[in-house]
Amino acid sequence: MTRTIIKDAVKRTDFGAEINVKGWVRTRRGNKNVSFIALNDGSTINNIQVVVDLTKFSEEELKTITTGASLSVNGILAESMGQGQSVEIQATAIEIYGAADPEKYPLQKKGHTLEYLREIAHLRPRTNTFGAVFRIRHNMAMAIHTFFHERGFFYFNTPIITSSDCEGAGQMFQVTTQNLYDLKKDENGVIDYANDFFGSQTALTVSGQLEGELGAMALGAIYTFGPTFRAENSNTPRHLAEFWMIEPEVAFIEIAENMQLAQDFVQYCVNWALKNCKDDIDFLAKMYDNELIDRLKFVVENDFVRLTYTEGIKILKNYIAQGKKFEFSVDWGTDLQSEHERFLVEEHFKKPVILTDYPKEIKSFYMKQNDDGKTVRAMDVLFPKIGEIIGGSQREESLEKLTRRAQEMNVPEKDIWWYMDTRRFGTAPHSGFGLGFERLMLFVTGMQNIRDVIPFPRAPKSANF
Repeated sequence: MTRTIIKDAVKRTDFGAEINVKGWVRTRRGNKNVSFIALNDGSTINNIQVVVDLTKFSEEELKTITTGASLSVNGILAESMGQGQSVEIQATAIEIYGAADPEKYPLQKKGHTLEYLREIAHLRPRTNTFGAVFRIRHNMAMAIHTFFHERGFFYFNTPIITSSDCEGAGQMFQVTTQNLYDLKKDENGVIDYANDFFGSQTALTVSGQLEGELGAMALGAIYTFGPTFRAENSNTPRHLAEFWMIEPEVAFIEIAENMQLAQDFVQYCVNWALKNCKDDIDFLAKMYDNELIDRLKFVVENDFVRLTYTEGIKILKNYIAQGKKFEFSVDWGTDLQSEHERFLVEEHFKKPVILTDYPKEIKSFYMKQNDDGKTVRAMDVLFPKIGEIIGGSQREESLEKLTRRAQEMNVPEKDIWWYMDTRRFGTAPHSGFGLGFERLMLFVTGMQNIRDVIPFPRAPKSANF
């Protein structure tokens, strides 16, 4: 008999039909006459109830059907009289694929903390919470590809192993085939990479942006979507050592169009979640964050405020003068903290905010300089509860200005000569931004810790599974 996935089975109304479902047992309960098995196959947050008439099955057949066991069930689809479901299956045959010893299976029917579930990340996708999170993650990936494809962007694959540090932070994971116990060094004690696999020092990428710009300057509009790595010792609920980034780069657009693209993009993704992930979002809202759906609608239904950094500092200072207290101080020239960003969004404007024109000293070398000589055409999209969710800019297209800025920020031209060539040969205005996929997932799911929106989180002292 052909298998029906449970997502489709719970919607069927052809009662009396023979049906086959397969899945894992969430619970089993009952009495001496009948057993009720809640079965889930991961396709939906909803279980399907399997009703087992104990006069038709022996105790020997059923004794290994415990929480976590894997089953194939044949039966008759019936209208359910029980609460919480419209259909059930009256079992005619049950095959047990794999038992789960109730003394050892760690996901018994009781509440488990998210901290505990991180310790068993290999099993946590079987829980309702993480089934919901990872189905939403899939849907967000589909939304991202669909958004860009429909707008004529090309999916552009940038390297994971690179010799350039896009952010200039130096916090990169090195890649080498050398024997770390016997590194060859020159007379100055500097490691010699001549015999290494690539013949030079290489690392895992922190961003695909620089290579993405190369694609945009040939194909017009591209986006990257892939893993990135930061070797910063940030053991916080907002940081991962391995995460995914979406980075569109577009030729012939300037900062205003870039801001609109960012707004359209993130609203599209959130709207996709509201339309396509209703059951999972409803579950997460009920279990973790009863304001989640209102916040999602808040982003979809509001235009984003455009605000310069300088104006933002004035607003924050004005509130401080009126007695508002922040943990971190606010001065022109300092980077805003999450508490400042959230204040602007949640309390002052009550709308998402795009902050622009940051001081050049706190931004990367590649951002286009404004005529004032002090600021650059940077932009950060600020969301409720999250703070910054997108960072981007118009890129500096002037070879002279870019060269000078790279020198000021100690970015060696020998490492980025190929990037500078796009300004030597047919330079043009262009812009782009980066969205951390897990930051988007935090917002859409209402989860509190970024380690709970990626299947196998990588963080300081943690690379299990």
